Amino acid sequence: MSTSDNILAPASRIHLSQDVVQVLYRLLAAGLLCVALALLTESFLNMNNLLNVLRQASLLFFLASGLTLVILTGGLDLSVGANIGISACLAATAIKATGSPALGVLVGLGVGSLVGFFNGLMVTKLRIPSFIATYGMLWVLHGVTYYYMAGETIHGFPPGFRQIGSGYFLGVPIPVYLMVTFLAVGMFFAQRTNWGQQIYAIGANPVAARLSGIPVNSRLILVYTVSGAMAGIASIVFLARLNSAEGDIGEAMTLPAIAAVLIGGTSLFGGVGTVFGTFVGALILTLVLNGMNLLAVNANWQPLVTGVIVVLAVWLDMYGRRRT
Repeated sequence: MSTSDNILAPASRIHLSQDVVQVLYRLLAAGLLCVALALLTESFLNMNNLLNVLRQASLLFFLASGLTLVILTGGLDLSVGANIGISACLAATAIKATGSPALGVLVGLGVGSLVGFFNGLMVTKLRIPSFIATYGMLWVLHGVTYYYMAGETIHGFPPGFRQIGSGYFLGVPIPVYLMVTFLAVGMFFAQRTNWGQQIYAIGANPVAARLSGIPVNSRLILVYTVSGAMAGIASIVFLARLNSAEGDIGEAMTLPAIAAVLIGGTSLFGGVGTVFGTFVGALILTLVLNGMNLLAVNANWQPLVTGVIVVLAVWLDMYGRRRT
């Protein structure tokens, strides 16, 4: 057994046991939220509404799942929403120019991954704190996207492409199938592979991880690239769902994605959390937003509620760390 295996084994067992308890609490919260909404509104249990909740949760999950890996390392990616914008606009251009949905998917995925890769380089090679590096990238992407689009909208994509975001299979939205697939892949990668366990070790103690032989820089570049790739995938699903691309597409998604990760139990300080927890966090946040819509709460209050939930999730994380 290698030195890195020795440091990973006990830490992994501790984190997984803590994470299981965290996820159970959040599943209980999601269940109680469903009961409350079923009692307070007549349309919550309507099948169309439930499927819409799952579809909205899937869009949020794509973005939040990649972000989970970044936060597990103790970093942050504030550029994911802007990454959706540039990826979607360039993918839309590729589809309109060639008529090929496959090329559009490749462009969206490639641009998203490339943005994440550059984020990883700034964090590891230039040693810029992730908060500053990705905040700067956010403004660069906004500027490039708005200049490129020049206030125009690209719309009207082939029906086959639109199935990715709007289609159904056996009565269930296709984005939900994609969410289940990426959830399974993400859980396997994070908790069943050596690379995934190295990410936990880096978040728990980056100095110890480096001394134990873990290639910290390459793993950090990997997680930022994966986060960018998931933003690229989210951009494709958004594009197919909305049937149009504008400069501000995805702009409002960054805060909800961070909120979903934190609500799901991933520590903002790194080393603790699961991809499944992020799925539950995305579901809880979507249920809250859906409940406010059903209860006709003013839309201006919804960002405020999201912000309060983020602050509460961070405070609970800090409170739990002080107790342990």
